[in-house]
Amino acid sequence: MFKNISHHIKEKLKESLKSVLPVFIIVLLLCFFVPGIEVSVLTSFIFGTVFVIVGTGIFNLGADMSMTPMGEYVGAQMTKSKKIWLITILSFFVGVLITMSEPDLQILATHASINPSILLTIAVSIGVGAFLVLAMLRIIFAIKLKYLLIGFYIVAFVLAFFVDKGFWSVAFDSGGVTTGPMTVPFIIALGVGVSSIRSDSQENNDSFGLVALCSVGPIMAVLVLGLILGGNTGEYEYVGTSIFEYSQQLGLNYITSLPHYMLEVLKSVLPIAAFFFVYQLFAGRMNKTSLLKIVIGLVYTIVGLVLFLTGANVGFMAAGSALGEIFGNSEYVWLVIPIGMIVGFFIVAAEPAVQVLQAQVENVTSGAIPKKALAFALEIGVAISVGIAMLRAITGMSIMIPLIIGYSIALILTFFVPEIFTSIAFDSGGVASGAMTSTFLLAFSVGVSYGVRGGTEHIMTDAFGTVAMVAMTPLIAIQILGIVYKIRIKKLEAKAPVAEEEIITAEEIIEAPLDGTLTIPIPVEIKDEIIDF
Repeated sequence: MFKNISHHIKEKLKESLKSVLPVFIIVLLLCFFVPGIEVSVLTSFIFGTVFVIVGTGIFNLGADMSMTPMGEYVGAQMTKSKKIWLITILSFFVGVLITMSEPDLQILATHASINPSILLTIAVSIGVGAFLVLAMLRIIFAIKLKYLLIGFYIVAFVLAFFVDKGFWSVAFDSGGVTTGPMTVPFIIALGVGVSSIRSDSQENNDSFGLVALCSVGPIMAVLVLGLILGGNTGEYEYVGTSIFEYSQQLGLNYITSLPHYMLEVLKSVLPIAAFFFVYQLFAGRMNKTSLLKIVIGLVYTIVGLVLFLTGANVGFMAAGSALGEIFGNSEYVWLVIPIGMIVGFFIVAAEPAVQVLQAQVENVTSGAIPKKALAFALEIGVAISVGIAMLRAITGMSIMIPLIIGYSIALILTFFVPEIFTSIAFDSGGVASGAMTSTFLLAFSVGVSYGVRGGTEHIMTDAFGTVAMVAMTPLIAIQILGIVYKIRIKKLEAKAPVAEEEIITAEEIIEAPLDGTLTIPIPVEIKDEIIDF
């Protein structure tokens, strides 16, 4: 087993290097050619990149070994009894527990000017818990996801207009940060486990969509919090970038940060791990080999996440804030839009939760939706969203304008694409807006806003919302991918040189259970081109 683990670590590190390297090169070039970047900021960013690469690789291995099997086990076991009250209680408890310890939420709660910050954490956690219950019941009773999404997003936007606009950006940002590196592997696997008790043709398709609904819950919860608190969120406290005169100070900054993030990660991992081990004692014990693998996986998850968060927060955030402020103060401030789009295109590949989603999608769909097609759609979507976020930071455009337009398009598309693409699209919106977004891109946006206006008065309304933008555009991009996929299948079936009675239709391919059990013969030409897609 340990020999296999060593091999998998090397593979994960290679994948991580390929993901992070483009972002590193772009930011490095900017630091070299944009005047005003301190050497200590650049050095800190280089160290941070090493931490992020190693941390992402180790974390992804740990998630595969621990979070995914834990989620599948809990999901399958809790639904075996078919007792709705038990599923409801356990789902709510798991949702609250895993969200309160989500590192991305802690980052947002620290930056947002809601006093005390624990109020935001509690509200968001309750929102995720409540909507995780709803998501589980949706799978069990086979309720169509699109109708729930349309209904709840309409309610959210109506509710927003009764809340102070200072809460808008934080509310929609919270929907993205709660689906981070801790939550996504567990919740996606939970959906797979729950759907496994069903025996109909749509069980695998319905295993997706949990992240989508769990992203709506925090939005609703924070808007309700805004109604209760009244007024606005207060003024943002801009700290700026730490400048180090000596290399020793830089080293100490990393050394002192490691214990802090170790504590944060332990608070994240240990509660859900304790819940799992206690739960499996009562629900049915796993064999010792499986448990040992999960324990080793948890260690990798902790180590990887500590390294990743340290590198992202200490190195990437400092570079993002410094670059944003310099551009915001310059006459070339509009350059942040194309620069932000380029960074956004590549940065999504470095998100740990995105890599978990891609692997899960390829596995459940038996390769019918390959990782490279999903990745490209996500990259295009995030690039556009970061461009919109930079435009808002410069102009002060209300976040409601792009949100209403974007979500209207996304929800309309649900009527024209295969359901599996709708579920994956709304899941991907949450996972694309992870730790890399809430550190580097949010810091970059805050720096731009501060530089443009020379103060912090508008940061909460103009710079915040970057995470919300990143969570929105993949919903459209991946559903467009679904339309392209559907059209391509129809064209391929039309030219396939096989007997008419043997031709499988586009609808049969798309709506069939994507678990490798499809028995209708697919022409070789179609099968090969689907794989190449």
